[in-house]
Amino acid sequence: MSRRTWAGLGIAAAAAALIIIMQVPHSTDTHTRKQASEPVIPSPKQEHLSKQSLMAQDIASTDHLTRLDAKQHLTSMLTKLAQAGPAQVSDYVRKLQQSHDHFTMIIWQDAKKGKRQEYTITKSNWNAADRKILKGYLDQAEKSIGKQRSYESTSFKMDGKEYFVIAEPSKQTPKQGVIALMNQRILTEVANHQKKNLRLIPYPKEGKYKVESVHADTLRDITVRTGHDNEKASHFYENEIVVRFRQDPSRQDLNRMISELRAESSRKLGYAYVFHASGMDYSQLKSYFMKNWNPQYVEPHYLYMTNDKVKESTSSLPNVPNDLLFAKYQWNLPAIETNQGWDLSRGSNDVIVGIVDTGVDIGHPDLQGQLLTGYNVINPDSDPLDDVGHGTHVSGIIGALVNNNEGVAGISWYNKMLPVKALDKSGSGTTYSVAEGIIWAADNGAKVINMSLGNYADSQFLHDAVKYAYDRDVVLVAASGNDNTERPGYPAAYSEVLAVAATDSNMKRASYSNYGDYIDVAAPGTSIASTYPGNQYAALSGTSMASPHVAAMAALIRSRNPDLTNKQVMDIMRSSTVDLGPKGRDKYYGYGQIDIYKALQAAGTTEAPLQFWPQHVQKKMDSVIQKNK
Repeated sequence: MSRRTWAGLGIAAAAAALIIIMQVPHSTDTHTRKQASEPVIPSPKQEHLSKQSLMAQDIASTDHLTRLDAKQHLTSMLTKLAQAGPAQVSDYVRKLQQSHDHFTMIIWQDAKKGKRQEYTITKSNWNAADRKILKGYLDQAEKSIGKQRSYESTSFKMDGKEYFVIAEPSKQTPKQGVIALMNQRILTEVANHQKKNLRLIPYPKEGKYKVESVHADTLRDITVRTGHDNEKASHFYENEIVVRFRQDPSRQDLNRMISELRAESSRKLGYAYVFHASGMDYSQLKSYFMKNWNPQYVEPHYLYMTNDKVKESTSSLPNVPNDLLFAKYQWNLPAIETNQGWDLSRGSNDVIVGIVDTGVDIGHPDLQGQLLTGYNVINPDSDPLDDVGHGTHVSGIIGALVNNNEGVAGISWYNKMLPVKALDKSGSGTTYSVAEGIIWAADNGAKVINMSLGNYADSQFLHDAVKYAYDRDVVLVAASGNDNTERPGYPAAYSEVLAVAATDSNMKRASYSNYGDYIDVAAPGTSIASTYPGNQYAALSGTSMASPHVAAMAALIRSRNPDLTNKQVMDIMRSSTVDLGPKGRDKYYGYGQIDIYKALQAAGTTEAPLQFWPQHVQKKMDSVIQKNK
């Protein structure tokens, strides 16, 4: 099956979910596509409407993912408990509800034996009307089981919360079946997440955490009233400042600064210091340091936020995994030749991917064995647990378990992931926390770092951290942003970082994706199915979803050829793309959409590609010299 066919399946699934036609015809002539005119940039109103439609698509896709996953759990339960007694059934159900608390109620029914066991996870506030609605759906589910038929209700509300009822009959034992009442709070979570992620609302809110919004170019104060205003705005803590001195101050000097500023705290990371003084704003702090200490630079302590939001082939698609959601929902993997690429590399335990994000759902069954012990920058004494959902989704794109008959398939089979929680429960983090996350990941073995986050302010402090990792041979990948603006976002726009734009299943530029001369490559970012906290799955859109495709590809390349430097890996990824949009490199797709198979072919096996031969030899010589010293 060709990549174009798989892309078509993805479109069809999304269209069915929305019950509207959203397919855009595309030519079968790849040369026509390469020489296409520049994409039409929508107006702010058109962009807002497009993002609203995209959010609806993500919610509808998540609804389908939730239902399919629930069906799998019920089918598995029936198979495992066909001959079980009441105690075994009870034990199994309790464990399932502990790890999957969206299974609000489970009813084990065996009409042949006249037995019916009901397990409700929490006490409810349902009124008489709610219970009547629920009873109607449960009665229909029981009748379906009696007729050996599956059942699935529409979504309905009780006590303001959304639910659906699903039932599966046993294939081995007639009149036996299981019914579940499923809590669909994930739909609300996805909606809230995407309103922030796609910048449909002002984010972060003015005044929250004493955050100020300024124009990214002039640093003049502005007020963010609409989601579209985000493209001009950078956010920073009003009572904090980042300072890099020309030489490190002594303890006596630091004590003097703290005393004169009446500062509550000072922190050092890398080469710079962060000072917090509640009684002074940024301009006053800047004036103090410029007048008294002649620093190398001062700058605001910025906030960084999540950036969520075919080559023709006649051969059969190889390596089709058995993961439940792959065939129907993961259009994105065949679109970049992932399946064919697995013939050349499936990853290596030796190449670690650092994920600087909101943390990860460590207990998610589709991530078991894929995660190393990470780090929580926000609270170093705690595990890097995800309280947003963003980092878990990003992690699943990179490395969800493949061929485990559950959920989704990741791009890498064997590369371990290193979760670094640098963004807090609001989905944002400071320059300091992101910089510390990058440095920590680089110091703890990451050879690739994904950063699905950004800000429009060019922070020297953050750039120092990026250079620190780059100088240690790390491949850095970042999302470009979701404001449909040409304004460069950071860290994506730094030369040491591979900047990623987003495409949809038509291989067209995603309407929300930022663009500009700094874009290196494009990758799928629209309605991407992946892991989500609470042992669930969700479809999200954004350049945050595009970036981990590229980070995972970098890990596969480094696994296939460990001798390549980070610069060589980045050059291979740029030169192995499918050209989209205007011919050659352009500001919408960079060099084009990534192609994992082409990139892995270019990476070679045990030797460096021919174009890198001189550098490869020099690297070997340097290694020998170091060993003989």
